[in-house]
Formats: sequence, structure tokens, C-alpha cells
Amino acid sequence: MGDTILIAFDSTQQALRAEMLLEYANIEIDTRPTPKEITAGCALSIEFPYEQYRQACKIIHSQQVVIKGMYQYQQGTYEEINLLSMEGEE
Repeated sequence: MGDTILIAFDSTQQALRAEMLLEYANIEIDTRPTPKEITAGCALSIEFPYEQYRQACKIIHSQQVVIKGMYQYQQGTYEEINLLSMEGEE
């Protein structure tokens, strides 16, 4: 499961917006309940393959989607990872 990334949100509106944008970009996503280990204001999270991390970061950044954080499942726990900076990229 370490080959997936999970995005957590503070609002359902942002989660649904991200879901629409990522699906439109043909990123394989799974909308699922936010794991109890992650404190977030929204019960929905989006999980997708690590291979699509860069593309997802580009979308989140360019569309100014507000997220709680991005997490990778490692050694039985979710570790927060940084959203890639996409400044200067088109």
C-alpha cells in the first residue's frame, strides 16, 4: 500500500472539487473515508497511485484546491509528504 498517495481535506466541497478535477485528468482515484489516524475536517479522502503523484500535485496547485495534506502509507502508518511545488512549470 506504500505505492499509493492519500489526500485529506478540511472541507467536503474541496474533496468533491478535487475528485472532479482528478477524474477529468484521467487519474485513477478511489474516494474513501479518511483514516482515523489522520485528523481532518472532512470524512472523505482521495487515494491514487504514486505514479500519478506529480500530475495530481500539478492539478491541486494550478486549480488552488485547498487540502489538509498528502500522505503515503508506510510501515503501518500514514506519513505526511510535501505537495510538490509546481512554480515555474506549465
